[in-house]
Amino acid sequence: MKRYVIERDLPGVGGMSREQLKGAAATSNAAQAKLAGKAQWVQSYVADNKTFCVYVAEDEKAVQEHARLSIAGAIGSRTFYRYERSTSVMAESCRP
Repeated sequence: MKRYVIERDLPGVGGMSREQLKGAAATSNAAQAKLAGKAQWVQSYVADNKTFCVYVAEDEKAVQEHARLSIAGAIGSRTFYRYERSTSVMAESCRP
């Protein structure tokens, strides 16, 4: 599984209530259920007008399908980034 960050432009998302955010999360969870483990949410960050959501997925296509199925994917634009965790490399380079 590869790790992806989805940056979404969602005007006003930072001002949403906790209940509104829970509703968006429920829709996202329903979309994940349809994908049968091909894309899994890890965590999200909410800013004033953007969200950044971390997923692990088989490929970018699975993440894009999740975005299409979820309400957050239907609103605003989104950008997909793939990244590798490099903590073990960083730990090695920090050794004396």
